[in-house]
Parts: sequence; structure tokens; C-alpha cells
Amino acid sequence: MKKRKKSEEALVYLGNDRKRIERTVFFVLADITSILAATVGALWIRYDFSFQSIDPVFLNNALKMIPFNIVSAIAFFWVFKLYISVWRYASANEFIKIIISVFCNMVIQLAVFKIFKIRVPRSYYLFYAAILGGMILCIRFFYRFLRVLRNKQNALRSGSLAANVMIIGAGAACNSIMKELESTAMISKRVRCLIDDNPGCRGKIMRGVPIVGGRDCIPDAVEKYEIDEIIIAMPSASRKTVKEIVEDCKETGCKLEIVPGIYQLINGEVSVSQLREVDIEDLLGRDPVKINVDEVAEYVKGKTIMVTGGGGSIGSELCRQIAKHGPKRLIILDIYENNAYDIQQELKISYPDLDLVVLIASVRNTLRIDQIFDEYRPDIVYHAAAHKHVPLMEESPGEAIKNNVFGTLKVAKAADKYGTEKFVLVSTDKAVNPTNIMGASKRICEMLIQMMNEESRTDFVAVRFGNVLGSNGSVIPLFKKQIAMGGPVTVTDPNVIRYFMTIPEAVSLILQAGAYAEGGEIFVLDMGEPVKILDLAENLIKLSGFRPGEDIEIVFTGLRPGEKMFEEMLMDEEGLRGTENSMIHIGKPLEFDKEEFKHQLEKLDEISRTRPEEVKEAVSRIVSTYRMES
Repeated sequence: MKKRKKSEEALVYLGNDRKRIERTVFFVLADITSILAATVGALWIRYDFSFQSIDPVFLNNALKMIPFNIVSAIAFFWVFKLYISVWRYASANEFIKIIISVFCNMVIQLAVFKIFKIRVPRSYYLFYAAILGGMILCIRFFYRFLRVLRNKQNALRSGSLAANVMIIGAGAACNSIMKELESTAMISKRVRCLIDDNPGCRGKIMRGVPIVGGRDCIPDAVEKYEIDEIIIAMPSASRKTVKEIVEDCKETGCKLEIVPGIYQLINGEVSVSQLREVDIEDLLGRDPVKINVDEVAEYVKGKTIMVTGGGGSIGSELCRQIAKHGPKRLIILDIYENNAYDIQQELKISYPDLDLVVLIASVRNTLRIDQIFDEYRPDIVYHAAAHKHVPLMEESPGEAIKNNVFGTLKVAKAADKYGTEKFVLVSTDKAVNPTNIMGASKRICEMLIQMMNEESRTDFVAVRFGNVLGSNGSVIPLFKKQIAMGGPVTVTDPNVIRYFMTIPEAVSLILQAGAYAEGGEIFVLDMGEPVKILDLAENLIKLSGFRPGEDIEIVFTGLRPGEKMFEEMLMDEEGLRGTENSMIHIGKPLEFDKEEFKHQLEKLDEISRTRPEEVKEAVSRIVSTYRMES
């Protein structure tokens, strides 16, 4: 079987090699013909398009030099790789190469004629170069035209119906996409019209496609040109602009695709393969978060860093971004082996030289945590391990306390014992005036951090932020599953609002806050404007090509136990001061009796293990702002 497979591969290779040789021979013969035509044609033009008028001496001299011209021209064409270029993708780069190679050939010819005193009219050289360059260009680009034409014919013969496409943004990205669509047989899309807000572009044509107007023309153009798909090709546009365009487009019912933001592209070239579907985050309308990469790299580089809960949504993204900054060692600690395995394999591929340690352990296991810290001595700990599902924790309050509160305490004590430099707690906006046990447990964790910071050389800080789009258990993946099943989409209340941020944005700010940490701070991330969950549901339904209330129903289920109508980012008693990053603020922590707090923790520990039904009442005595739902 192996021999047969190798034989088949060899035949394919030989077949491809033969095609390359045939194509090269074709171009060489076509170029020789062009050189002959240019030699005679230059004299013919010089003598007013009359062969009878050509001086026989000049004609004889030019013909004698044809072998030299052929060798010289072919050599320059070879040097400039005109015989190995992929002409179906020819661009301005190939055009310039042709012009330069023809010019070089003309200069060499002029020099040889002068050296050997071979007389021809002075205008001969310019006419020769013009004719030769024109013919070479025509041959190459006519070949490209034939390939494009054949691709279109093949697509029609195959019976595949081309989708009518509108592209928004008549710039370089649009040009790249259109060029690829023209020359690729496998893509059955036909660009019918372009949209651009620049008044100077309106009424013009780009690659044969009309620019019909600005954003206000989108609905009419969709109807007039029977558009099936809309591509937003504006990689350098702000998030606010993209949001406004998506808002206009999602009402058309067309499939939406978008070119990634310019910060996501490796270079200026855009290809169809880079297009992605418009997602809900495109409707947030906030520009990408900016951080001081140098500050983050400076305090991460060369350090041993541990991420607890490293397989989760936030934890795994922390690992990805930390790995970029050259840590001495990255330790991933998680209780769930499947998630830990996934991020381990991803990082091994992306960062093969990274010293990566993946450990399966529970933060509730005092002995195991102590052993890990004793062996690896992490310089920085990002504590992201936690139970976070609000309704589930309402049903199991004892587990929320054991994992979130005392898991945090055990990791924090180990960090203090083994000389960790910084300990960063990943907290939540649900810790502010909590109405659920999960939020209250996180508030106790923040109090723990403040207490530990006063008693330890380690800098203990917390970073508080709201919901992240696409995280495990968040509302967006749930909505997508419900839409895929045909609905209904369940929303707790038509007026419920939440703060949202993308996972990479939140993590980058966590890293930046860690660089600012001096100890005891509760960093509060600016989550932007709150978003109505109902709006998210409706927009996601529309982006999926359906109509809310008609194709997909929305059902209101009522607030779940412990849920708020809206989240608060700061407690009323806490002040707020800025940092060098406008997206990161510092809340002044509440004062509380540390000794009494320790006694309360001891009681809470015992209650969580023996009488979980009393946990909520015990928590309310510790967190004065905790409002238990009856």
C-alpha cells in the first residue's frame, strides 16, 4: 500500500512538473515572438508605418542582433522570475518587474550597439522597449484573464449558484477580496455593489463594480442587487463605526461577514479565508482595550508564574497572554483535567520552548497546595479558580464557601509562606452589594486579600470586572445553542442589564493591573456601557439570519435565585481613583475589624462543612451589604 501511495504521489508530482515545463516553454516562445515583433515593429513605427521606407542598413543591423536580444531579454526575464510567477494572481508587483526587465534589456542593447558601432535610428530603442513591454504585459495578463474566465465557466458548469455580495468599504481590503474572488474557481460569490461613505467615491467603479453610495444606501442596494451576503471590509475602522454598520446590516437578513481588525492582521494583505462571521462583540461598540505591553512584559518576563483555574475561560486566556511575555516557567493548576489538557496542548504548539508545568489539584487541598508551592516557588500567582455559576451556588452554598473562600485562603497562605511576590485575585462585579452567595463569597475573598496584604510581604490585590463574552456558562453560548435548536431563546427579564467585555480584553487588563499592584488594591475594570440582555438576544438572533419573535421566539423566565436586575462595579462606600490606564481604576477598600473577621472565618469554615443550610446567614454576618433573597 505504501509503495502504491508513493507511486501515485510521484505521478502527481511528475504531472505538475510537466505542466510547469509546458507553461514555461509557452512563455519563452511567446517572448521570442515578441522580441522579433518589437525589433521589426520599432523600425516600422520609426518609418511612418511603411516597410518599404525602412533603411535596409538599419533593418539588416537590427536583424543581426536578434539572437543577442533574445538571449539578453530571456536572461532578464528569468532573473526577475517572470517564468515562475503565478500569473492568475498577477498584481502591480509583476507589472513593475516586467517594466524593469524590459528597460534593462533596452539599456544592454543600446550599450552593445554603441560599443560595436551598429547603427540604428536613435528612436529605435524607445520604440523597441515600448512594443516589447506592451506585448509581454498583454501575454501575461491575457493569460490571467483566460484563467479567470475559465474559472467562471467551470463554476457555471458545476451548477453552483453564485451568491450576490455587497462589500462595505471600498479600500485596500475590499480590493484584495475582490481580486481573490475574481481569480478563485472554488469560491462562488459575485460582488454586485460597493458601499463607501466617502462622497468622492460615489458613482465610481472599482474592478468593474459600482460604488453605489454610503451607509444610507444599504437597504435599497440590498433590494436592488438582490444581495445574499454582506462583507464589512474596514479593518482599520473603530469599533463604534463597525457597531453602527452592523446595526444597519443586521436588519437586511443577509449573511454578514467581516474582515478582522487591523491589529489582528499580520500584514496588509487580506484574503477571503480571513473573513469571519459578524459576532455579538461587534455590537459592543467599544474600541479594543490598549495596555502598556512593555510594563506587563517587564514584570512577567523571567518569572515563575502560577495560574489557578488555568483551564477555565479566564485562566486559559491568562496563560496564553502570559506565555507571550517570556516567563521563566508557567504553572497551570486546575481540578478539571480536560480543560487543563486542552490549554497544555495549545501552548505546546504555540510556544514549544515554554517551560510549562500542568498540575491537577484542588485549591481546597491544603497539603497538595503546600507541596506545589514548596516545589515550584511561584513569583506571581493569578488566582482564577472559583465556582462562579450563581444559580448552582445558591443550591450548594457550602460548596461555594469551601471552594471560593477557603480555597482562596489556602492558596494565599501558601503564597505568603513561600515568598510569592504578587498574588492577584480574579474577582467579579457580583461582589458589590451581593444578592447571591457566589457574589458574597467573592466579597469575602476581597476582604481576605486586604487582610493578607497587611500581614504578609506578598503584594495581595484583587481585580474586579463584569461578564465576559463567550466564557463557559455565560449567556452568549447558551443563546447560540438555543438558536441552533430553533428556539426559544430564554431571557430572565426584559429589563435586566449586564456589563460585558471580551475575554482577551479582560485578561489584558488583569495583567496590566498586576503590573500596577503595590498591595491591598481592588482594581476595578471599566466595562463600558451596560447592555440589555434582551438586546443581546435579539441581535444574536438577527445575526444568525432569523427574525426575533417570528422565526425564533424569546421567552422570559424571571430572575433566577440570587440574580440582580443590574450589576454594580463599585460599592457606595468605596472611592475611586485612576491609574495610568484609563480603563483601570482603584477602589478604596472598606475598613473592617481584622481580628473579628478571623473569628468569623473560623465559624464559617465549620458551618460550611457541617451545617451548609446555615451558610447564608453566617455570610450575612460577615458581609454587611449581602442581601439574602427570601
